[in-house]
Amino acid sequence: MPPIKLSPSVVSFVALLSFGVLAGCGGGGGSDAGSSGGGSGVTLTVPGSPTLVALDPGNTAIKVHYTAPTATGGSAITSYTASCAAGGTTRTGIGTTSPIDVTGLSNGTAYSCSIAATNVTGTSPSSAATSATPALPVVPAAPTIGAATPADKGASIAFTASLITGGSPITGYSVTCVSGTLSASATGSASPATVTGLANGLTYSCSVRAINAVGTGAASAGVNVVPNGAVATPAGVAEFTTLDFNALDNFASITLPAYYDGTVTPDDNTPANNAINNRTASLGRVLFNDRRLSVNDTISCASCHRQANGFSDPRQFSTGFSGTAFTTAHAMRLGNISYYRPGTMFWDKRAASVEIQATQPIQNAIEMGWDTAAGGMAALITKMNATTYYPDLFNFAFGSPTITEARIQQALAQFQRAMVSTGSKWDTGYATVFSATAPNRNLGADLPNFTAQENRGRTLYFTPPNQGGAGCAACHSAPTFALAPNSLSNGLDAGETRIFKSPSLKNMGVGGPFMHDGRFTTLEQVVEHYNSGVQAGPAVDNRLLRNGVPQRLNLSVADKAALAAFLRTLDDTALLTNPKFSSPMRK
Repeated sequence: MPPIKLSPSVVSFVALLSFGVLAGCGGGGGSDAGSSGGGSGVTLTVPGSPTLVALDPGNTAIKVHYTAPTATGGSAITSYTASCAAGGTTRTGIGTTSPIDVTGLSNGTAYSCSIAATNVTGTSPSSAATSATPALPVVPAAPTIGAATPADKGASIAFTASLITGGSPITGYSVTCVSGTLSASATGSASPATVTGLANGLTYSCSVRAINAVGTGAASAGVNVVPNGAVATPAGVAEFTTLDFNALDNFASITLPAYYDGTVTPDDNTPANNAINNRTASLGRVLFNDRRLSVNDTISCASCHRQANGFSDPRQFSTGFSGTAFTTAHAMRLGNISYYRPGTMFWDKRAASVEIQATQPIQNAIEMGWDTAAGGMAALITKMNATTYYPDLFNFAFGSPTITEARIQQALAQFQRAMVSTGSKWDTGYATVFSATAPNRNLGADLPNFTAQENRGRTLYFTPPNQGGAGCAACHSAPTFALAPNSLSNGLDAGETRIFKSPSLKNMGVGGPFMHDGRFTTLEQVVEHYNSGVQAGPAVDNRLLRNGVPQRLNLSVADKAALAAFLRTLDDTALLTNPKFSSPMRK
């Protein structure tokens, strides 16, 4: 199922690029990620080669799956060219998102295929080549099995779809769990799949198969799970937290709107080995809110990522555990953190994943204090083992009481990725007009619950500058409003050489200050920056340039106010007030 982006245009600017990223335990900032943070100079060159991930052969065609190069050459990638050659004949396909279709091939002939990226400077060298043979559709390849979460007489099985569809779209999945002569199955359209009718206490091996129009494919590798019934909440857990082991909040199986479909799921950065389950995410909730994870019991992740502020900090810089030292970057919002590809975290993208990022603030000398001088993670784990609740919580989540940094990272990452924002005023309105088959999926339609000013701002957001708009959607695509991975910097300062990233624009209205250094205090100031303040520099994104110089949108006073009003419709009160994301700590 090809992942088609929702971005309505690729002609505009890095709209509102630095409304913030993740800091502290949520994924941004940190004391070394501010104005003196990492980054590198940008030289305009051709991009690096993409990575060819998989070839999916079909009837006279091959789908070429790839990942974008990390080196963009200092300029946004404008297209990708897939080439398949056999017997002196080469066919190509051009596109902007993976996969790219190469058509007009001969069934039964082996083709050698590669992929190249193009920016304003030129075209990259081709990737390493891989061979595939077009043919009439066959059954799909096996999915990749993920985590199994036990439940009372059932289990939730996570998996990742194979890119090899057999030349026919995958229509569903079949999950089977077997224990001796006992078995139970279930079908579904997406991960995770829930299997019921299992016997508590028995060990089941569960596997997943994909289904297309031809039939059912091969089974994945198996994953073991032991269904369980009621589990008593240990006394220490009940003393220090509000968790009830028999009434956990639902993090793993949330219902997403219809427009969170196959065009959105490819952007999910959740790894196959850390799919969300309720037990581990509940542990992550405790870790996120527990001040005992700081060296002197004063600071938690939630101290700098406050739910009421979109999991951001209303202060320009956050106070560290000492009470007298401050971070050098603004702690930014966490909503829709799971929908940023490739998943790199912090302003300067120095952490490869949410998992790797999760424990860096804990070990930061300013933030939570467990640096080398304080004994590092080993000293923190010793402290956690001495509590009356963490060994039981880790046993509940992972099947043993062993506390490790990797397990802490997994739990914190699951809790944060569960912060999906689908309850804003924009979401409510778009749900009433969404059509998967309408032009641009009806993103251009007025929303019935919007004021005239908000709809004007919506039009400016989704319309390219050369058509009279502001073009924000070129880099912040609906419905997640997460940043496009090929975006560069936003011209905050003349001569800037660093490439910044931002999170989703959801909950901007309550999530200021803005930019990596918190220099702007209002949305109106941010809008004005993109209207008239973009500065030239080697790292600035070319979507902010017109004829090689920084763009000037020349928006009217009314249009600037309308754009700010639209951005406030992205605030999600449901996420800001959902009890499952609040602190569970009793003391």
